[in-house]
Amino acid sequence: MRLYNTLSKKVEEFVPNEKGKVKMYTCGPTVYSYAHIGNLRTYIFEDVLQKGLEYLGYDVKRVMNITDVGHLTSDSDSGEDKMEKGAKKEGKTVYEIADFYTKAFLKDMDALNIKRPTIISKASDNIDVYIKMISKMLRDGYAYVSGGNVYFDISKAHDYYKLSGMDNDDMIIGARQGVEEDDRKRNQGDFALWFTISKFENHIMKWDSPWGVGYPGWHIECSGIASKYLGEYLDIHCGGVDNIFPHHTNEIAQSEAYFGHKWCNYWCHGAHLNDKNGKMSKSKGGILTLTKLNEDGYSPLVYRYFCLNSHYRSQLVLSREGLDSSKNALSKLKNKIASIKDEGTLDKKKFDFYDNEFKDGFSNDINTSSMLTTLYDVLKDNDLNGNTKLSLVKSFDKVLSLDLLKNDSDSCIDSKLKKYIEEQIKLRDDAKKNKDFSKADSIRDELLSKGVKLKDTREGTVYELI
Repeated sequence: MRLYNTLSKKVEEFVPNEKGKVKMYTCGPTVYSYAHIGNLRTYIFEDVLQKGLEYLGYDVKRVMNITDVGHLTSDSDSGEDKMEKGAKKEGKTVYEIADFYTKAFLKDMDALNIKRPTIISKASDNIDVYIKMISKMLRDGYAYVSGGNVYFDISKAHDYYKLSGMDNDDMIIGARQGVEEDDRKRNQGDFALWFTISKFENHIMKWDSPWGVGYPGWHIECSGIASKYLGEYLDIHCGGVDNIFPHHTNEIAQSEAYFGHKWCNYWCHGAHLNDKNGKMSKSKGGILTLTKLNEDGYSPLVYRYFCLNSHYRSQLVLSREGLDSSKNALSKLKNKIASIKDEGTLDKKKFDFYDNEFKDGFSNDINTSSMLTTLYDVLKDNDLNGNTKLSLVKSFDKVLSLDLLKNDSDSCIDSKLKKYIEEQIKLRDDAKKNKDFSKADSIRDELLSKGVKLKDTREGTVYELI
């Protein structure tokens, strides 16, 4: 297995800390609004990564957080709190907002056939863990109290910019969006671990702490939840490229300060989904949700298929033309699979050949396009019997998760049409046996005019819709 590691900036062989086992952490949503399909692209790639590792035989324990407190809109821990902003907008409490949008997010995951992580944990359920970590960092000199808040001192971190490739000049006031003056900090790049003083006087989510009543910063939440459920060594940490800095950079700094050693070996990031105006973002407003996509005629699995045709590290541009193409391609793919007769015995040699091709595609830095190509190669192999083809499709779909063997009204052949095609194939077979080749050709041509192409194989006649 080879993965691109953001930390080393190269594709590396994947070697877990413990043989056969993978500890994987993926950043979850901030539940102040519906997830947009750009967010969901990242969760699709993480799902393929988890399922692909399991397909290779690894035992994967995956943990994901739900951010329901402390996520501020600015890199410098200023601006609006996204949860408070969502609650104010909808006239609900932050708890009601968090509960509603958490359920909506999980519903989207299910619709996309994304496997739920082993553990999903809300940020607000782990306050004791954050306090424990912050207390130790204060004792060890990595953090300090100033103006009522607790900050992490990035000057004490080892190679703070190693993940992002940035440098300290990028944190000069005004050098980049989100870098704002904060006279409480020793360095403007320092980040908050705990707030007791905030611009939100009536902030709802607050807890007692050694530093006063307040709430945690955004970054400490992921470090705390990951350490609670996965221990002090992670194999893989995932997220979108926009998490590289500052979120993941700050996670590394505080986690390695707390544990005193390297925390995570492999960092994997998915590229943005863009529309014609650039990166899709909830903060821009007018987001495109999975529900809206479905209302426009594109099922969740059409969107999954659309994403699988592009490499997770390549920016993907959303267009109606691209979605239409994916919708038609997935429909034809499922129709072709539905036409396969389950005949013959499993050809183990052929099965292993294609199975290894599929694994090679995944092992080449999650090359989903190559994995789909292997699937199509299986379907085009006229020397492969139906039983072996269907066995391979079933096996591949453990990772692709496109419901390839499931009949549904949107994608698969209508039952009446299927019955008609099968009756015509039988009539044609009878005509050929009686050497009435003119009638056999007539039936073939009639079906072709209806968009049904016949192919004669050693196992019998198969068809596909064109």
